[in-house]
Amino acid sequence: MSSLDDTVTPPHESSPSVGSSILNRRRMLTVALGGAAATVALPAPAWATTDQRPGAHHPPKLTPDDRKVIAQLSSRRALEHLKVLSEDIGPRIGGTASERRAANYIAGKLDHFGYHTTLQPFPVADKFLAQLSSPAGLPTDLNWQVGASAHAALDTSVTASVIDVGAGSASDFSAEAAGKIVLVDYVAAQREQVAARAVAAGAVGLVFLPADLVEPRRASAFSPTLPGSAASPLPIPVVGVAQAQKHRLRALLAARPLTLTIATTAHRGLTSYNVLAERQGRSGPDGPVVMVSAHYDSVIGAPGANDDGSGTVLCLELARVLKAIPVNATVRFGLWGSEEQGLIGSRYYVRELPQTERDRILAVYQNDMVATSWDPATRYWLLSFTGQSNRATDEVTAAAQRLGYQPQISPVTQRGASDHQSFQEVGIASANFSWRGEESPALLEPPYHSPEDTIAKNISLERLQVSMELIGCATYATARS
Repeated sequence: MSSLDDTVTPPHESSPSVGSSILNRRRMLTVALGGAAATVALPAPAWATTDQRPGAHHPPKLTPDDRKVIAQLSSRRALEHLKVLSEDIGPRIGGTASERRAANYIAGKLDHFGYHTTLQPFPVADKFLAQLSSPAGLPTDLNWQVGASAHAALDTSVTASVIDVGAGSASDFSAEAAGKIVLVDYVAAQREQVAARAVAAGAVGLVFLPADLVEPRRASAFSPTLPGSAASPLPIPVVGVAQAQKHRLRALLAARPLTLTIATTAHRGLTSYNVLAERQGRSGPDGPVVMVSAHYDSVIGAPGANDDGSGTVLCLELARVLKAIPVNATVRFGLWGSEEQGLIGSRYYVRELPQTERDRILAVYQNDMVATSWDPATRYWLLSFTGQSNRATDEVTAAAQRLGYQPQISPVTQRGASDHQSFQEVGIASANFSWRGEESPALLEPPYHSPEDTIAKNISLERLQVSMELIGCATYATARS
C-alpha cells in the first residue's frame, strides 16, 4: 500500500424479478480469501437505452431528459474506480491512511470532472489493527487485515507455529502451547480468562475465532476488548478474525503445519474526511441543492466492494455524466468518511450546516450497497428513517416506473443505519437505496462486512447499471425542476 504522498494531491480542506438472471455469482471468478487482488471479467450490461432491462417488467418509457442521463452512464467506467478502491487500496478504515488515500482518490476524480471539491476533516477514535500473514510462502497467499486488541501488545510483530486449542478451557492449554500462536474459539463471557490462560501457558500470540452466524450472515473481523487488562495490557498480541478466515485457518492447519506472523499497529490521533463536491445550478449560490451520497470507508478486513464501494463509484460516474448537463439546482456529492463507526461523517456534516443551508436541500439520494451479485437480492429497497415517503423516495419511485422496475422496488420502508438517517433526523428529505433480499431489508448478502466483499464475489455490473439509471434519472428530475 503506497503512502499518501503517492496519491492524488488533495484539494482544499474546509472546516465547515431484478431476478437471479442478473449475474449469477456461480459464473464469477474467485480470488483467494484476503490474498492478492485478481482482475475479473464481469459480464457488462449490453442493453440499449430503449431495451427492456433484466428483471424489468416492461420496456422503459423514458422521457427525453431521462435519455440525456442514461445514454452516458457506464458501469464499466465505474468498475475502474471500484478496482482502485477495493483492490488497490483495500480495506478503508475510518481515520487511517487507507481511508485518506481513498478520499484523495475520490477528490481528485471530482476535481478532474470540474466540481468545486473540498475535504471536510473531523476527529475519530483510535483504531487497532493487525496484519495476519504466513511467512512460509505457502500458495494460499495468506495476508489478511484483522482487528487487534487495544488491551494487548501493540506495535509489535511475532512469528511462530500455530496450534488450535479449541474452546480454550484450562485442559486445552498443554505444554505444547509455549512459544506458539494459539487459535481459540471466541466466547465473550470467557475472553479474559482464555487470554490469561494463553499468557500463562507461554503462548506468544492469540487469535480469537468468532462463532458462525446464521446464514446468510457471516461474522466480521473484530478488535477484541479485554476490559480487565486495560490498566495492564497483556504482553502478547491478541487479534480477532472473520468467520471465513476462521474456517480457512482451521482447514490449513488440518492439512499441514502452519506458521503465522501477527503484526499489530495502533492508529492514534486520527482524522477522517468527508469529500464534498458541487456544481452550482442556474438558480445561483442561494438556490436549491440536490445531493447524491455514499460512504467510502469499510469495516476491518473488508475490501468493501459492495459496502460501500458500489455506492461511491455510482456517485463518481453520475458526477461525470451530470457535469455538463444544464440544471437549475446545485448538484452536490457527499462521500462520507467513518460511516461504519456510527454515521460519524454524515452526522458531522449535517451538524455543521447552518439552518439556512439545510433548508436549501431538496433531497438526498444515499446509495449504500447498490451492486451485489447475490442471487436472492432481487428487490431494490427504498429505506426511510421515518418510514414516510419524501422527495427522494418519490423521485426514485417515478424513475422506476419509467424504467419498468416499479414492481421490483419496495414500498417505502422504515430503516436507519445508513447516512440518510443523519439528514432525516433534522428534517431533510433523504432515503437509502440498495439491493437486498425480497422479504426484508435485513436480508443482506453473505459477503456483507467480510473479507469476501470483493469484486469477484459480490459485484454485478448489471445491478450497478440499473442503480445508476434509477438514481441518475431521479437526481436529474429533481435538479432540473
